[in-house]
Amino acid sequence: MTDQVSKMMEFVASCGDAKKLRQIAENADIRGVPDLARAARLKLYSILPGEDPGTLEFAVWQSIFALEDVLKQERGKTIMLSRTRQKIGRQGVQKCVSDLILGSASEGFKMLHDRALLDLSFEAVALKHPDRFDDIVLDAARIRLAEVGYSVP
Repeated sequence: MTDQVSKMMEFVASCGDAKKLRQIAENADIRGVPDLARAARLKLYSILPGEDPGTLEFAVWQSIFALEDVLKQERGKTIMLSRTRQKIGRQGVQKCVSDLILGSASEGFKMLHDRALLDLSFEAVALKHPDRFDDIVLDAARIRLAEVGYSVP
């Protein structure tokens, strides 16, 4: 890793500006520095949620922001997870996550898997907050993650 990339990685670690992080990720993509692009995006996903860090709500919004960003990268335009956002508004975070885990693997799950971001999937999020979910949901999450070789903590 060059000195410039190392300095940028240090900057990313302490940066709290979403606009700067997006720009760093885009520039890193253009310049072929995938580790820096990934670090900038992961930091971005960690600052966007308005909820308290460590909560289920924070983790869910972090996941949503990550998937929306993946969709934007893939399709070249902003794609909002409107149905997921609406379901959260109507039924709450816990019910939305449970229903998605108990259904078939979503396209979002597959996209996160393809980008080695399964730790941001709703399945992984549920397992990090086991006190909020029924055993059937947690078992379904473990099974889905194990099927794709994700090491469940």
